[in-house]
Amino acid sequence: MSVMKKILTTVAVAATLMGTAAEAKTMRIALVVKALGIGFFEAANKGAQEAAKELGDVEIIYTGPTSTTAEGQIEVINSLIAQGVDAIAISANDPDAVVPALKKAMERGITVISWDSGVAKDGRMMHLNPSSPALIGNTIIKLAADHLPDGGDVAVLSATATSTNQNIWIDEMKKVMGNYPKVNLVATVYGDDLADKSYREAQGLMATYPNLKAIIAPTTVGILAASQAVTDAGKIGQINVTGLGLPSEMAGAVESGATVSFAIWNPVDLGYAATELAYNIAMGAKAEPGAEIPMGRMGTAKLDDNNEAAMSDPFTYDKSNIEEFKSVF
Repeated sequence: MSVMKKILTTVAVAATLMGTAAEAKTMRIALVVKALGIGFFEAANKGAQEAAKELGDVEIIYTGPTSTTAEGQIEVINSLIAQGVDAIAISANDPDAVVPALKKAMERGITVISWDSGVAKDGRMMHLNPSSPALIGNTIIKLAADHLPDGGDVAVLSATATSTNQNIWIDEMKKVMGNYPKVNLVATVYGDDLADKSYREAQGLMATYPNLKAIIAPTTVGILAASQAVTDAGKIGQINVTGLGLPSEMAGAVESGATVSFAIWNPVDLGYAATELAYNIAMGAKAEPGAEIPMGRMGTAKLDDNNEAAMSDPFTYDKSNIEEFKSVF
């Protein structure tokens, strides 16, 4: 082999090796949470690590401020820009305050998405909502109906009469009541997300409607207070309390039987899905209205006109899994 041929062969081999190294480059995705030390977000990190392991060429940088401030998150974002991360997936403390820092990140070629708690449209490529009003509305009535084979009277204990998200969820629930013809909605009352008022409202429902079979509370304060009211009234097994709650707060009610099952979004799934989306967008998936972006075992995120998507139905908790999650959040 001539000297020139050897040189050319060496150069070709070196180029191939460099190409392989470039292809094998680990993608660094920063999971920026509202604050460190919060069980919900630590559970989300478990999901992110699961996705990273599945994808195979991803390193998760789990980070956030020590307190839930926009200023703290801005410092974290600036640090991540300086490190040259590939993607940032953030649950924002303030939808607007973090926008300038995130715009700077995107200008540097960093993929930016928000999840859980959104960022204004200019500061991210897409936002992942844990669920959607329609999915939540359907879930809360199904949780009650599934344990009423013969139907019966149910009532709603909401937060405030002006609570936008609660009212939308209840409206969506009413739209699908026709799927449960034996279930009769007798009243909607408001506990104003105050434990003592919610407790009194639950007592009032039991007194007014002697045939009441379930109380649906799409509020973490209301569901806990109603469970206590049913327990104190000695009506465990007669009236089932369900809705949206936190496993750490609802474990006792599930164990006693006051609540058969309840729902809330699963933070493990949320961290997993956010990581999958950040990865796929960084790899070239278009984040635009109508786009369908894969999120691994969670299926596909379909973006709406605001580049937002809903992850899934709220996750159901009952005696089969409450032990696992009650120490998480």
